[in-house]
Amino acid sequence: MNLSTQIQKQIGLFPEGKIFGYSDLDIYRGDYQSVAKIMERLQNKGLIKKMSNGVFYKPIKTAFGELKPDYNEQLRPFLFENGKRIAYVTGTYLYNQLGLTTQLAVRVKIASRSKRISINREALKADAVKSYAEVTQSNYTVLGFLDALKDIRKIPDTTVQNSVRILSAKIAEMDEKEIARMIKYALMYPPRVRALLGAILDNLGKPENITTPLLNSINPLTKIDLGLNEEDLPTVEKWNIV
Repeated sequence: MNLSTQIQKQIGLFPEGKIFGYSDLDIYRGDYQSVAKIMERLQNKGLIKKMSNGVFYKPIKTAFGELKPDYNEQLRPFLFENGKRIAYVTGTYLYNQLGLTTQLAVRVKIASRSKRISINREALKADAVKSYAEVTQSNYTVLGFLDALKDIRKIPDTTVQNSVRILSAKIAEMDEKEIARMIKYALMYPPRVRALLGAILDNLGKPENITTPLLNSINPLTKIDLGLNEEDLPTVEKWNIV
């Protein structure tokens, strides 16, 4: 099977709307120059479209014409490097997906520890923020959840009390392994995140030995101003939350 046929066969297996690059194809790096010419021919045939240098997509064909990949798929290439996740979407866009706000973000925020990722391309716009930990495929959802705790007073079109209720319900559904992972990374976040997470876990009846690392990490003289009282979250006093 020649290289052109091999590539077309691989691309044929991709779903419509899939964004891909050379690293998604089973080819040798030494063939990249030849592959670039093959990609150009496939573009001329209308089988693929170019998103940016080295990044392509299979257009979605409908009765009304061709569509670009959906928003999440367009963001995906920026979140990975050499096949490994290095970033995640955070801010209002994420908080909308978590059900914390109905407001939609005009610009998204992309968090990464090792790279500044900003985008300004047609409808795709993103600002770079620094994550509190190295981002991996196994921790990015936890980091996004902790971001919501960190920004709980800034989430638009909601109240802190409503956000606490929603986040508490989500934490209640987590297993022990996921909660342990969240506590591990919470220790890298500001005191208000550690205190709020500890108060929620206490209120859910989690064993004291689980929350002790969080409690020990907080200065007992520090008051955490979140605008909450015991009616909102019965354990706030223990965690110095006001």
